Amino acid sequence: MRKILVIGSGKSSSYLIKYLLDKSNEEDLLIIVGDINFTHAKKLIGDHENAQAILLDVFNKASRQDAIKNADIVVSMLPARFHIEVAKDCITFNKNMVTASYISPEMQMLDKAAKDKGLIFMNEIGVDPGIDHMSAMQVIDRIRNNGGTMILFESFTGGLVAPENDNNLWNYKFTWNPRNVVVAGQGGGAAKFLQEGKYKYISYNRLFRRTEFLEVDGYGRFEAYANRDSLKYQSVYGLDNVKTLYRGTMRRVGYSRAWNVFVQLGMTDDSYTIDDSENMSYRDFVNAFLPYSPTDSVELKFRHALKIDQDDVVWDKFLELDIFSKTKMVELKKATPAQILTKILMDSWTLDEADKDMIVMYHKFGYELDGKKHQIDATMVTLGDDQVYTAMAKTVGLPVAIATLAILNEKITTPGVQMPIHKEVYEPILKELEDFGIVFSEKEVPYLGYNPLHV
Repeated sequence: MRKILVIGSGKSSSYLIKYLLDKSNEEDLLIIVGDINFTHAKKLIGDHENAQAILLDVFNKASRQDAIKNADIVVSMLPARFHIEVAKDCITFNKNMVTASYISPEMQMLDKAAKDKGLIFMNEIGVDPGIDHMSAMQVIDRIRNNGGTMILFESFTGGLVAPENDNNLWNYKFTWNPRNVVVAGQGGGAAKFLQEGKYKYISYNRLFRRTEFLEVDGYGRFEAYANRDSLKYQSVYGLDNVKTLYRGTMRRVGYSRAWNVFVQLGMTDDSYTIDDSENMSYRDFVNAFLPYSPTDSVELKFRHALKIDQDDVVWDKFLELDIFSKTKMVELKKATPAQILTKILMDSWTLDEADKDMIVMYHKFGYELDGKKHQIDATMVTLGDDQVYTAMAKTVGLPVAIATLAILNEKITTPGVQMPIHKEVYEPILKELEDFGIVFSEKEVPYLGYNPLHV
């Protein structure tokens, strides 16, 4: 049997493993799932005859290398920072490798070694990055093949709660790593993008007040704030001469205005720790960021500092989070503001057992053809089934699984460290994803180009 080693059995692995197990008989596969949490790995494979769970500590070199040496192809579902040691072992033992993570500088440095050995290191093959690359390149290549010239590309993705479970004032719950939500937009300087041929920048303290509104048929209105570096894929996508290039993160309308309050107070800061944080109440934590007053309450100081009226829905959002509680305790020692805020939000934003999540993606393609300007808008919405088979796991895991099998069957043959931007990769994967309900809906709309929210 051909052996596929999956390292990591976290939240994004459920659909990946199910897909491979469903294909295992016809494709003669043995799926080996390695994780430090053996019980969780075993739970995902059940009693399937073509699967095996192993205890694998990625920091144990001998254990890691034995597992990799024994495989025909390796899938790393580890946190991004741990891929590199797996990748080096794959070079040593001549194994192809697949990950859903961004290509790190360290991974890119292995490109020559991979090409010299004829190995495929497929990265950025999840949802974002992943499905966003593939769906974008499919339309961009089609426009070019028809003689069009790209002048605008905007792309947005959001991990949200499904509409039927959207039952809080923020219209948001954590569907992935809560910490990443809290620190989003920080580090690496201002968000940067291209608008009508001009470079634009948004500093972190303004990021959540510069949003774009998007309408998705059947799902209503959303807003999007800028990603940190929208220019990262300009040359990769072949958009060197494009006038507008913007990538963003989607939320429901009103989220960003309220979230900006946390930013302005400094509660999302992860660069320092708070003394005696373990003995703080939630109220103490909020008060630590407000001016001293011997007479005014914490609530009054909060509203005054942020200019929030008592009848403003934004105020209701903070009351809903119970951030002024005197009895709820932080209980985290030497914690950063971001860590404390994450704990507070998890009280209210953790998905209930019956809740489902949702992935929303929205692309805008502006192009010139025969002297006229045109625009195509493409949207995709995927809903989760439950807390194991989530929309996030589906949109991350299925592209990884499909690519893994395609590489194993030599349908993808180009060697090196790469992402799924070429037709031999994106065309068959997108076609198969349609069988799982991951489908983009396209429509021609009037070319707008200029967006005052970007200027």
